[in-house]
Amino acid sequence: MSAEQQHRDGQAADPGPRSLAQALRERDDASLGALLRSRPDLLHPVPTDVTQLATRAGTRASVLRALEHLDRFALQAAEALAVAPDPASYQELLDLLAGDDGDEEVAGALPATVALLRERALVWGGEDRLRLVRTARELLAPSASHSSPTGLGPSVAEATSGMSPGRIQAILTAAGLPHTHDTVSAVAALSGLFADRERVAELLEGAPEASREVLTRLVWGPPYGQVTAEPAAHLRWLLDRGLLLPTTPGTVVLPREAALSLRGGRAHRVPEPTRPRVAVAAERKPQVVDAAAGGQALAALDTVEELLRSWDEGGPAVLRAGGLSIRDLKRTATVLEVPEPVAAFWVELAYAAGLIASDGGYVEEHHERHDRPDADAEGYEDEETRDARTRRRSGEAEHYAPTPEYDAWRDLPPAERWAWLLEAWLPGTRAPGLIGGRDGRDRTLSALGPGLDRSPAPEVRRRVLELMAGLEPGQAPDPATLLERLRWERPLRSAGPRREQPEPPRTGVRPAYGGGVAANDPKALRTKLTEWALLEAEMLGVTGRGALATHGRALLGAEGRSEGAGAGTAPAGSARAAVVAALLAPLLPEPLDHVLLQADLTAVAPGPLVRPLAEALGVLADVESKGGATVYRFTPGSVRRALDAGRSATELHAFLDRHSRTPVPQPLTYLIDDVARRHGLLRVGAASSYVRCDDESVLDEILADRRATALRLRRLAPTVVAAQADPRTLIEGLRAMGFAPAAESAEGDVMIARPHAHRTPPRTPPAPVPDGPPAPDATLLTAAVRAVRAGDRAATAPRKETPQAPGGLPRTSPADTLATVQAAAMTGDSVWIGHVNAEGAASQRLLAPLRVEGGYVTGYDHTADEVRTYALHRITGVAELADEPDGAEPAR
Repeated sequence: MSAEQQHRDGQAADPGPRSLAQALRERDDASLGALLRSRPDLLHPVPTDVTQLATRAGTRASVLRALEHLDRFALQAAEALAVAPDPASYQELLDLLAGDDGDEEVAGALPATVALLRERALVWGGEDRLRLVRTARELLAPSASHSSPTGLGPSVAEATSGMSPGRIQAILTAAGLPHTHDTVSAVAALSGLFADRERVAELLEGAPEASREVLTRLVWGPPYGQVTAEPAAHLRWLLDRGLLLPTTPGTVVLPREAALSLRGGRAHRVPEPTRPRVAVAAERKPQVVDAAAGGQALAALDTVEELLRSWDEGGPAVLRAGGLSIRDLKRTATVLEVPEPVAAFWVELAYAAGLIASDGGYVEEHHERHDRPDADAEGYEDEETRDARTRRRSGEAEHYAPTPEYDAWRDLPPAERWAWLLEAWLPGTRAPGLIGGRDGRDRTLSALGPGLDRSPAPEVRRRVLELMAGLEPGQAPDPATLLERLRWERPLRSAGPRREQPEPPRTGVRPAYGGGVAANDPKALRTKLTEWALLEAEMLGVTGRGALATHGRALLGAEGRSEGAGAGTAPAGSARAAVVAALLAPLLPEPLDHVLLQADLTAVAPGPLVRPLAEALGVLADVESKGGATVYRFTPGSVRRALDAGRSATELHAFLDRHSRTPVPQPLTYLIDDVARRHGLLRVGAASSYVRCDDESVLDEILADRRATALRLRRLAPTVVAAQADPRTLIEGLRAMGFAPAAESAEGDVMIARPHAHRTPPRTPPAPVPDGPPAPDATLLTAAVRAVRAGDRAATAPRKETPQAPGGLPRTSPADTLATVQAAAMTGDSVWIGHVNAEGAASQRLLAPLRVEGGYVTGYDHTADEVRTYALHRITGVAELADEPDGAEPAR
């Protein structure tokens, strides 16, 4: 037995429910919960009853969101129902999708697709009366001004609605049909002609070749075209027989019935019932993939650390509109030795992870203020906000800098640091790939600036990883087939189901409208998001050589960050992060506590160094090259930098001897001793500034040097020279002349120049922009279904006739109200009450009174499905329930 026969046999023969509300009311709790799970926007707020749920499910915004989450075949089925008769039978829907010749794949996939559309409340009705929700039909059905997404135009009845009866009778005559007594029967006859494949073929046998060519161009859509006031003979032939019908002056359309006959009954040129398969581009050993991904993960950590170190004493300034300037982004790219787009990605990743932020915090305070318990107080302003306001008024620049979270992050093991970054990357909605482009107002999008959030980004990112995880370990997907699969799964994601403007006519004289791809096309954005997800996953080490690594598969675990944990919270708050870190840790090399010193004044670190060694060596030497092994070079300037930081020559010799696996080369020993011997020989202080030296010959040499002219030096004593330049300029000038001066304090001691780490106040990482309401959990679904059922029982409970207040509330006197609720409390009956709350909102409640005392009535509220207490003076009146028929149970 075929799938469609099984589907038909499994359906009831009755016509089914009369409305969507009745169809939802007949569902069981599991089916109702499945609807709310697939369309979470219906839960906010929880509907009071099934009628309100059905009304909300038919609103334009909700239907649009539901259509966006359909796959291509489900969308094709909905589009076919939009051009089918209303209601349509299952067989009519199957014929539209499979065509006259049939299609086994379509027939096999259609039952599950119809069940999916029913589950999501887009289709309702019995087997022979399938109905598309009215709003969805309005969105997907063709009209006189636009075609359906199927390429079909309006029906004969719709296209001829404004046509004169005489013109319709003339078309019947030209088409070889007999005259009829009225317009309705004439339109029906013409529709029947075009719906008959054989009769249409006979009619076209005598058509000019040019006329058939026009129909060939229009048959798959768009079905509209333009004609002049005096159309050509081949167009006149089609107009006379109704194969082209006028819609607006100068515009004609191919009727839907005729187009379906020419298509062989198909609503779509190519039905796509099966999801495209993701092809394998290459196969590699899983161990090779994991090793490559581990190397990329280590490189990612090094890059982020280098970025944060370069901003440790204060990063670039914040633009007035927010974000980094192009010049600062270029400087950052130079420091990281990567292209600018890649540098923008690392900057955005550190920002999303809560490791960098603005030190002024103007924007952050503006958004966070609403979350404070006393934010609505008049004139509320915390200390940070006042400080930011003072800085802004004083003109002090706002800069980016590491946050306090950076210090906690860099103290973690490497694998946990990487997991922290991934926990920020996977759910993040900011799209760094947009940086450098233009927004809707033609403004440049900058790194860390506004306008980079794209809510579909996390969904695309996760789905890319899920599809890669569906392949065997070590298999790298073909990006083209991966992209095609994503397009099949969400063909309308973030895009409207049709254009609001009329389709361009294409009948043979001239096009009515031009075409082009919009700059902010949502479908193009989704393609870019897919490409960026693949590149970012490779840069981060989630994938290796194009295939998903073992620790990358763990990212798709069900458990994410714990409740209430932000993106900048330590990975210990996430079970998934702990698993990922445990899988990655064996792939990362253990940090080394030694280097290899060489005779050419370089040191080679054969792997990552422990942080204290790396920081100390970074002061004593300059990084010459990076890679699997880092090469450091010792120069007079780097040694002087270490001496300025407070190290003595003896300490430097001991440090190198302790951390070198090779003997300390003699040239390096001489370099340190030579720089240390001259370091501090000259002393610079602040008068305007001065130089003092115990060796008078050195001062004689300085004064005789022409390069000292700009410093405007003057000898005050045999060992002291004054200068008109400030101390910093004086020190730099003397160093340019080849000397090694040291700054001294007012007490005459050598000043140690240690870097000053600049941190922002505590900052909350940017929250992802939600893509609609969050998915409800099982507890919320259960409570929502119970509330809807209870409200429905209350709304459908019968009641006796009683006087009503404005708004339909029952109205009785206070004495009658008290007597009725007291009697109901004694007998255990339920009553209808009208209630007005403290805000003046009126409602009707089905209440089973339990206790009446102290001016209050307490009872079980069937409408809310819970026990509640109401003040008697706020009850407008009481109405008893109508008598139940024999055998019926009272509403509870």
